[in-house]
Amino acid sequence: MKFLKKHWGNILFVVIILLLLIPQTRLPIQVMINRIVSFSPSEIKATEREQLSNYNWNIENKKGEVVNFTKSKNQLTLINYWATWFGPCIAEMPSLQALYDKYINDMDFYFITSEQPNTVEKFMNKKGFDLPIHYFISDPPKLLQSRSLPTTFIIDQNGKIIFKKSGAANWNSKLVRQTLDDLIQDK
Repeated sequence: MKFLKKHWGNILFVVIILLLLIPQTRLPIQVMINRIVSFSPSEIKATEREQLSNYNWNIENKKGEVVNFTKSKNQLTLINYWATWFGPCIAEMPSLQALYDKYINDMDFYFITSEQPNTVEKFMNKKGFDLPIHYFISDPPKLLQSRSLPTTFIIDQNGKIIFKKSGAANWNSKLVRQTLDDLIQDK
């Protein structure tokens, strides 16, 4: 008993490491940790915002139809690159779903993945998400390219990138909602 009292921290650390090595427990632990450490993304300073000028980009919706991103020119838009198998992507999905539910009529949303549609559909059904899923069929414009998952952009009606965040974040934060509300009011 004395041994356990003295070394409980080390024992707990070893147990967590072992759980991270087991594939069935690794992903839920990663998701939980990412949710705990996910904060609101930072808004890009007005003087540092990049201007998107090229909207010519083809993606495919879940019905298999080609969608050209030019339809979102002059629209408030959120783009999220994600994957069903990656903990940080899964961790931020509930906050993205809440944001989508609140702003579905005020902005365009693109949740873009390179995974197989049946894999994505099973994941969405299991988790209860109803986000507008799209699939890569061509490279995005240069300013919207990223090699990190998840990566999320929010672009205002003038094509300025207001938020760009790689890694999990709380997208339903007060800061993000206030920024979107201000952009919608200015419309």
